[in-house]
Amino acid sequence: MPKRANGDGSIYQRKDGTWRVRVTTGRNAGTGKPIYRDSYHKTQKAAREHLRHITAALDKGTYQEPSRMTVAQWLDVWQAEYLGGVKPNTRHLYGQTIANYIAPALGAVRLQSLRPHDVQKFYNTLLRERALSPKTIKNVHGIFHNALKQAVLLGYLPQNPSDNITLPRVERPDVQPMPAHVLPAFLQAIQGHEFEALYFVTVFTGLRQSEVLGLTWDCVDFTANTITLRRQLLRSKTKGEGFSLQPLKNDKPRKISPAQSVMHKLWSVKVSQAKMQKAAGDAWYNPDSFVFTNSLGGHFIRETVYKQYKRIVTELGYPALRFHDLRHTYAVNALRSGDDIKTVQGNLGHHTAAFTLDTYGHVTDEMRQDSADRMQQFIDSLAVKSA
Repeated sequence: MPKRANGDGSIYQRKDGTWRVRVTTGRNAGTGKPIYRDSYHKTQKAAREHLRHITAALDKGTYQEPSRMTVAQWLDVWQAEYLGGVKPNTRHLYGQTIANYIAPALGAVRLQSLRPHDVQKFYNTLLRERALSPKTIKNVHGIFHNALKQAVLLGYLPQNPSDNITLPRVERPDVQPMPAHVLPAFLQAIQGHEFEALYFVTVFTGLRQSEVLGLTWDCVDFTANTITLRRQLLRSKTKGEGFSLQPLKNDKPRKISPAQSVMHKLWSVKVSQAKMQKAAGDAWYNPDSFVFTNSLGGHFIRETVYKQYKRIVTELGYPALRFHDLRHTYAVNALRSGDDIKTVQGNLGHHTAAFTLDTYGHVTDEMRQDSADRMQQFIDSLAVKSA
């Protein structure tokens, strides 16, 4: 008997009325015997269509052996083997998102059986039944989409079933900078405070809290009057590991040129820190050379810094102001002072100028109106002269 070639197939009706398709998909490397794949269908038409589809895939060399791997099993593989370049805290966040949302809903589904409508239904359920915010659902989608994208690249899936999904609209909340009339009162209130310099530097540079807490002296150049941001101080998501210096949010260092008042404030910190080190003697411990430390050289704790900040703004009558709003305060004031969007983007460390413009668009709208008002005043002055 001649050997059956790949793609040879047959259709047979079973006693229960269903139709079986048997196709030769290859040969066992050890025995040389043909490998058969059977599938069962309700109608002869469906069976013929399936046979045609497999035969075409074998002819093109695109046929994939069915896999019993589930979505949960693939996500375990993805986390273990394909997140090597991801930051530890981000990897921890991925794991929590998968465990809390994706695995319970879709983990048992066969990976190759996952369809776009399954994914769409999953996101709709997160919104309607679990009442997650559109922003959270977008984050879930980002993680799931990347995991499925890797499965496509490896040939486990012919295409990504999370492509072309409709996500709920994310409404960007309006930024809440510190009101202009409150800023002088805030600067007055922090005078002599333990965190005065830290608050001052933050509100006039726009550094993130993790960036200002993680600032080290090697990043401060008093000759060139620049600060180079390379790392941020973050608490590990792994229990018991504490704080550590980690790469910046977008992994790209950035250099800023602050106002002279900021550099003068940093110099005063350096002077007072030298006095604290001398007073502490052998008890001093600041191996990372942090700029902002306590009397023994230890870095400040973000919770303490935040708590003291909230106490101050509450006493000023603005309890809703967050520490992150100091960053918004810097950005708004920089734009109002005449800085262009590209400069502000670079100082803030945003990925694109479009994101900066989108975030602070209301400020540029005000600036455009101010420009129109100034032009109108100029036109009015010309009219007076011509009269």
